[in-house]
Amino acid sequence: MNENFLTPAESEDVDRALLSSSEKFLTRLTISSLRLLKIIAADLNVSVEELTHEQLISWFEKDAALKREQGIDAATLKW
Repeated sequence: MNENFLTPAESEDVDRALLSSSEKFLTRLTISSLRLLKIIAADLNVSVEELTHEQLISWFEKDAALKREQGIDAATLKW
């Protein structure tokens, strides 16, 4: 799965915002996190609001295992 967690247009919008550098970083992180939470919720067949921290940890463990066992292209997160 090749997901863009922040589009160039979104990033440009954040750059134009009247925010400090740290606020811009947090804004980019939040937009990207929301997109990832939607992917995780869809994978687990629950709503974003229903996600628990245990489910998130498990999802990240499974994604990391996929990366280790099958290569980076098999994982959602490419870093």
